[in-house]
Amino acid sequence: MGRFLLSRLGDGIVAIWGVVTIVFVVSRLLGDPAILLLPVGATEEQLQQLRAGLGLDRPIWAQYLTFLGGVVQGDFGNSFQFMRPALSVVLERMPATMALAGSALLVGVVLGAVAGSMAALFRGTIVEGVVMLLALLGQATPVFWLGLLLILLFAVDLGLLPTGGYDGPASLILPALTLGTFTTASIARLLRSGMLDVMKDDHVRTARAKGLLPGTVFLWHVARNSLIPVVTMVGILAGELLGGSVVTETVFSWPGVGRLIVQAMEAKDFPVVQAGVMVIATIFVVINLFVDLLYGLLDPRIRARR
Repeated sequence: MGRFLLSRLGDGIVAIWGVVTIVFVVSRLLGDPAILLLPVGATEEQLQQLRAGLGLDRPIWAQYLTFLGGVVQGDFGNSFQFMRPALSVVLERMPATMALAGSALLVGVVLGAVAGSMAALFRGTIVEGVVMLLALLGQATPVFWLGLLLILLFAVDLGLLPTGGYDGPASLILPALTLGTFTTASIARLLRSGMLDVMKDDHVRTARAKGLLPGTVFLWHVARNSLIPVVTMVGILAGELLGGSVVTETVFSWPGVGRLIVQAMEAKDFPVVQAGVMVIATIFVVINLFVDLLYGLLDPRIRARR
């Protein structure tokens, strides 16, 4: 297990290095931030002075080495917009992002597990047909359209919930439901498929032949052995929710990291973009490491191979 952990940590470090390197290169292709920071009509001398102050007048390889040295120390430089450490700007937005991603994932896991289990248990009935139709609609519905529809219904027409912003638990409901809909649909379809495959296995037939209660067979022999692909999906979705919920954050004016990164890219604020991507990539690697460890708890055969 120790060798496995070291191997996975090494892979994670390489992955993070690759991500931040790509972001460093791409961010330099977006243009010159000095032009945006100075007022219209600034002289060429003023532009050169600002570039020198920001360290943008140095060769790209020198900027990269300085950047890597700062990353090791947790220093991504100062934000061009906010004029303070970029990492602190990103970390200030993390609670909002974690709250939204965690709530959406909770909605998706709970509703997806219930829906997928019902579809598998009632295979060939109208229950399965309704569940799978709703799951298909959930995956096909654009997030921005669903978000606007929920705002129109629950905030504008009924006046039950706020239209957006980050102000207490009530403001979390609509964006969490919007993000959680796609997550629910994905988990439901995958869990149903996994359960139907496991139900055909010999160990399930043996458990039924031994006279075990149907609930016991379903929970301990069917559900448990169907969780490995679902756990993988949940890990992937968790990473996507942390860094890819830009549309939902924009629709609901949610002050998250994803929206911050997009705004920083538009303003060519390289330090914030690099810090934000680094934080999200690190969280994604940690989540995947946790998922790999969880495999061993769910399936003894995987634990034995390690």
